[in-house]
Amino acid sequence: MAHSISAFRSFHGRRWQQLLASAALLAAATFASAAEPAKDHPLVGRYEGSTMDAFQVKNYDEVGLLREPIQTWGDPKPKPNLLRVAGKVSLYYYHLPEGRSLLEVQRNYEAGLKAKGFQVMFSCGTKDGSCYRKDPDRSEPNTDVSELATVIDTPEWPLIGYGRTYVSTYFESDGRYLLAQNDTPNGKVYASIAFAEGSFRGSFALVRVVETKAMETDKIVFVDASAMQKSLQETGRISLYGIHFDLDKDSIKPDSQPTLDEIAKLMRNNPQLRVQVVGHTDAQGEEPHNADLSRRRSVSVIAALAKTGLDARRFTSRGAGSKEPVAPNTNEDGRAKNRRVELLRL
Repeated sequence: MAHSISAFRSFHGRRWQQLLASAALLAAATFASAAEPAKDHPLVGRYEGSTMDAFQVKNYDEVGLLREPIQTWGDPKPKPNLLRVAGKVSLYYYHLPEGRSLLEVQRNYEAGLKAKGFQVMFSCGTKDGSCYRKDPDRSEPNTDVSELATVIDTPEWPLIGYGRTYVSTYFESDGRYLLAQNDTPNGKVYASIAFAEGSFRGSFALVRVVETKAMETDKIVFVDASAMQKSLQETGRISLYGIHFDLDKDSIKPDSQPTLDEIAKLMRNNPQLRVQVVGHTDAQGEEPHNADLSRRRSVSVIAALAKTGLDARRFTSRGAGSKEPVAPNTNEDGRAKNRRVELLRL
């Protein structure tokens, strides 16, 4: 119990700091909720009387969807079991009308989704403890809304809502969740909806729709060793898009090997060449996180090249985060160009 109280206080202490930061942002700029940025998703819609707070769409991305109760006990605490899916990802943040409980809103969404061909895969609430697996050492269920809020608030949920604050700050007194799937002629569609109740800004439905589809390929031209050498000689740098990483991690995907092989070839053909490996991200998420992630990714590239027999001392690493974009971060095409590994001649 002492551990639960400490975790509760720590969570709410962080959340209060986040709320203060959000209030400062709101004092500096007004927000017009009436100017809605997009239409509702045709397969999901909105709860009657809701206003759209924010909207974002990515033509192709990978996300994790909560699909079963969270295990919140154990040492170390196990991670939630997430369903990993990829495709077009649309986010809708709705401010719910006053006087409506989260349970009422959730059941209306469930009925609406079933009417459109969806099957409910998982639904839960925090007040009755159904969002969590039962702890064998506790007689009472876990009803702490912060546990659900922490799982929901991942880097996949951007700071696009009211005051551009963390998703976890929407959850104060209650939280609910719903995951449904629809097998359409064009592929599976998932509706992942988090319901949050709070006194600071009211209640919200955070709707995420994933329309699974194959990623468009052949968008990036493969750069071989000779092209790398030419660019380094002429401009002192070369941007590479053939090195891919697991989502929000520094682990390099196997399909990156051809580009890594070309870098190794370049270095062997030019034994005096020294380069800096720079990691870059798009502007999604917090900059401190992006800077650290890009730095770790640059280190991973150097480690992979060292395994080929190259001297690691010929490389230096740097993480630029999102601070050196080559395209606007306002659309997915621009963000894709900003997510890159760059070689700089030293």
